[in-house]
Order: sequence, then C-alpha cells, then structure tokens
Amino acid sequence: MPDKAYLSEDFMRSRDARPIRILSEYINPERILREANINHTIVFFGSARIRPDGNPKIDKYYKAAEELAYMVGSWSKEITDPDNKIYVCTGGGPGIMEAANRGASRAGEKTIGLNISLPFEQVPNPYISPDLNLEFHYFYMRKLWFLYYAKAIVVFPGGFGTMDELFETLTLFQTKKIAKPVIPILLYDRAFWKSLINLDVMVEYGLISEEDTKLYSFFESPQEGIDILKSRVSEIVAKYESHLF
Repeated sequence: MPDKAYLSEDFMRSRDARPIRILSEYINPERILREANINHTIVFFGSARIRPDGNPKIDKYYKAAEELAYMVGSWSKEITDPDNKIYVCTGGGPGIMEAANRGASRAGEKTIGLNISLPFEQVPNPYISPDLNLEFHYFYMRKLWFLYYAKAIVVFPGGFGTMDELFETLTLFQTKKIAKPVIPILLYDRAFWKSLINLDVMVEYGLISEEDTKLYSFFESPQEGIDILKSRVSEIVAKYESHLF
C-alpha cells in the first residue's frame, strides 16, 4: 500500500512541497509559542563569533548582552500576570545569542532560540529552554517569528546577518508594514555603530528622512538598556492589542 503524501520523505523534501514546508514554519512555531503562552519578547541580535573570553576588543559585548538579558529575565520574573511576561528571544546560536539566552536562563526565566540550519556557526546553544528551541530552514520565516511577538529589538555588534536583521526591522517599521506601535530598536555601543554606518549621509542625500533616524537609539551599558526597556516596553505591553502584521 503506498504511503500517504505527507508521510513521504521524498515528496516533503521536493520542490513541489516547498509551500507546505514554508507553511509548516509558520504554523508549528505559532503553536509552540502559543502553548507556552509567549505574548511578548525582547529580541537580541548580534554576532555568532563573539566569545566570552576571546578577542578583548569585542568579548565585552558578550558580557554586556548576558547582563542585560539577565536583567530582562529578572524583570519578567517579577511580572505576576502570565500574559504580560516578557521573554528573551534570540537566533539560538553561539556568540551574542548564547550570551542573551544564558543571561535570561541565569535569571531563572524561560528563553527562546530560533535557530536556522546553516553549514557553519549555527549550533543551538545550551541555554535555550528545551521546549522553546525551534529550528528553521527559511530565513524569512525565522525573521517573521523574531518580530511577531517583539516589543523591543536589542542589537549588539555583528556581521552580515546582524546587519540584515537590523535593516529589515528598520525597513518594516519605516514602511509601516507592521501593524503595531513602533517598538524600541536599541543599538549597543554608539562608537561602534557610528564607525560602521553613517546614516547621516543617507539623510544628507535625501535617501531617508530625519524622522527615520528616530526609529533607533543607542545605549552604552546594561543598566541604561534595562531602564529604557522597562519604561518603553511596559507602555507598549499596556496598550497591547494585536501582534498581527
């Protein structure tokens, strides 16, 4: 007796089944996060190559990400309404992602990892809550789930992947493609970002507006970061109605 189509591995891996695979990466994460009562996240972006005891020039970012995530996790633990708790979400791999999951885990709070299958670098870190460790094939579906529940984005120094995530987030809010209030987009270490990207040139040439530069802001310490997050995210959560795009 032949296998049903959805039980055929050959079919499910085929080009013809691509729409089903894409849909699966929409439906299954939604089910998992809904069953875990995840409504609000703070998403940490940053390099997979930063280690806690590696290059002295950049390992400070690991420590700062871990400490800020610990503060977010400790804050979430204090929130008594389970529908309003705020969870740390990362790309699930090493580096800054590991640091953020580690900090939230150290605070005793659940923490989310949205992994992507890659030929290198991307291995799930051990600090993700086991039931919230998700694996994606498609970058665009993973990005959807980064932003679907996000009430803030925290961006540490990183490479191409971090730039991609940052600029896609900025574009979605600039173009109002996300039907929720503009959330804080916080960039750690003004000196790094200013040396890397001169967005003022875009304003000067009329490629973006002065108003667009207000979509993001900088912070210089975990304490400054948590102070911003507590004030702005609390306000967004209080007004929360829908996270639908």
